[in-house]
Amino acid sequence: MKTSYVFSQLVSVALDRNHFNYLVRKYEGDKYVKHFTCWNQLLVMMFGQLCNRESLRDLTNAVAAHQKKCYHLGFGKHVSKTNLAYANSNRDYLIFEEYAYYLIAEARKKRATDIFQLGGNVYAFDSTTIDLCLSVFWWAKFRKHKGGIKVHTLYDVETQVPAFFHITEAAVHDSKVMSVIPYETGSYYVFDRGYNDFKQLYRIEEIGSYFVIRAKKNLQYRVLKLKRRMPENVLSDAEIELTGYYPSKHYPKRLRLVRYHDPEQNRDFMFLTNAMSLTSLQIANLYKNRWQVELFFKWLKQHLKIKKFWGASENAVRIQIYCAICAYCLVAIAQHDLKLEISTYETLQILGISLTDTTPLQELLSKTNLQNIKDQDPPNGQLFINF
Repeated sequence: MKTSYVFSQLVSVALDRNHFNYLVRKYEGDKYVKHFTCWNQLLVMMFGQLCNRESLRDLTNAVAAHQKKCYHLGFGKHVSKTNLAYANSNRDYLIFEEYAYYLIAEARKKRATDIFQLGGNVYAFDSTTIDLCLSVFWWAKFRKHKGGIKVHTLYDVETQVPAFFHITEAAVHDSKVMSVIPYETGSYYVFDRGYNDFKQLYRIEEIGSYFVIRAKKNLQYRVLKLKRRMPENVLSDAEIELTGYYPSKHYPKRLRLVRYHDPEQNRDFMFLTNAMSLTSLQIANLYKNRWQVELFFKWLKQHLKIKKFWGASENAVRIQIYCAICAYCLVAIAQHDLKLEISTYETLQILGISLTDTTPLQELLSKTNLQNIKDQDPPNGQLFINF
């Protein structure tokens, strides 16, 4: 029996076409469409992400080179630069956004683990800015002569999969997006200094969740209770109340202030948290793991196409970002289901040159000679670690 193409095998492992068809019907994505459907569009876009195409023309040329395989790859027979550009500009991006969330939920469910053993999920929230040419992406004005967008991401540290993302213009301040985060009771949220919005932090307190945030140097507070006998590298651990006019009104309850010296960086950090039951070292460790979201952004920009866009409209940009996240989840699900021991970079490198091969997927990714393939990420930057 002839084995299907590697790309088709990946799709069959990770993608649920029935759910995607439901979303297409919901948003009437295929209304009046005769040939190049939303499903064809999704697969072509994900194919371009996995094989690292540079532009829309580059992508359609790559597809044209495999014209006889298009039907079996799921692309249909009418892939052209015009068709793809029109589809990206005019089809509702919500189809791809909701499907990306569906794949995120599937990946998180499969990769569920409890590393920190805190009784709740641990999330890191941050944003990354993608620079755009203002003369082309006129709708994404950032500064006078510069354009850009921000991708705000709530990253599940334990499953190493993003749980929520929100795309805004680059001019939007990070803290303004805290109000749209889908908070969960009993979970832990880790923020950097730019998110010192005490009104939003108190909202986390009110729903029974916890936060760890790096405090600003000009924080005004009064010490109420100071702990003795600090662990190694913990400089102080105190219960405090805020004394600034607006901070004290927005956050009237007690907080905990932990000062920690990081011997690796030879730097002192100051953390604010409402997690009174955790040890000071646990709080420092939670903040240290916030770096995982930075590694996710780095990985996404280096290995998938979200810095160079294949369309100029806002709709096309959003669809490309959502398709990149779908490709990310595709690899995450495949790595879990196939129990792969190789790194993410190695997986993508093999897939990028093998999408139209007919080698069985398990054999391709587990028995391939990897002696000359070196991971370009730093040792602590590995994503999709099998815990």
